[in-house]
Amino acid sequence: MTEDSMSAGSGSSLLGPADVRRLAAELDIRPTKKLGQNFVHDPNTVRRIVSAAGLRADDVVLEVGPGLGSLTLALLPSCRALVAVEIDGVLADRLPVTVAERAPGLADRLSVVHADAMRVTPSDMPVEPTALVANLPYNIAVPVVLHLLAELPSLRTGLVMVQSEVADRMAAGPGSKVYGVPSVKLAWYADARRAGPVPRSVFWPVPNVDSALVAFERHPPLSTVDQKQLFSLVDAAFAQRRKMLRGALSGWAGSAAEAQRLLVEAGVDPAVRGEQLDVRDFIRIAEAAAAR
Repeated sequence: MTEDSMSAGSGSSLLGPADVRRLAAELDIRPTKKLGQNFVHDPNTVRRIVSAAGLRADDVVLEVGPGLGSLTLALLPSCRALVAVEIDGVLADRLPVTVAERAPGLADRLSVVHADAMRVTPSDMPVEPTALVANLPYNIAVPVVLHLLAELPSLRTGLVMVQSEVADRMAAGPGSKVYGVPSVKLAWYADARRAGPVPRSVFWPVPNVDSALVAFERHPPLSTVDQKQLFSLVDAAFAQRRKMLRGALSGWAGSAAEAQRLLVEAGVDPAVRGEQLDVRDFIRIAEAAAAR
């Protein structure tokens, strides 16, 4: 056991490249594009993620897609408990064994939930999670984050590793070229920001896209407006980005005239486009529609 692989003073031995490949071979695991599997094999990267997550000693971490356990082993010393949600049954069964082998003094902090993260509910959680920290499968990163924030109000903070372009969209503000549906929907729940790039070389297999970290912190509810109504409005506003809002929202509102009326009532210029509005602007439009 090298000093590089040992989390200082933690009692957790981290996985290096050789460990990851050995575990994958033992389990006959071949990372699949379908599940978006790219395993992190660099101890310094997982240490950096844990540091950037800013965890408190009493936090309960929710990790989605723990894979072979690289990030799990780094997280366990920094939290009270960790709930790992893994859709792959072979990986879900092996994770407690890996933790018992490499962090025996911390094994009682781990709970594994064999489930699809897009379907989990509070009843699936053995303990209420307070922080989401995960290397998310790229193909479902945004839907997973939005689902978990909607279903698990106990989640206070998050730090997720996603495709770099997705990170840009999640953290973008109004007026940006990449500002869109993910930006507004995440802003409904939390304040988000990019938290740094992640090099391709820390993954196995090496992905053909760049990665980045996104940090977010939940804020108090912005409105009592119905979330589904608000999200359908946001979807409509960005479905035809080139259209002015009075045209883009005509189907959603029932007619162009009704869209114009709601926008004026909400104090929004009917001639602007969706990319120019922040989440509070969309809330005012949804509130005007709800008052009809």
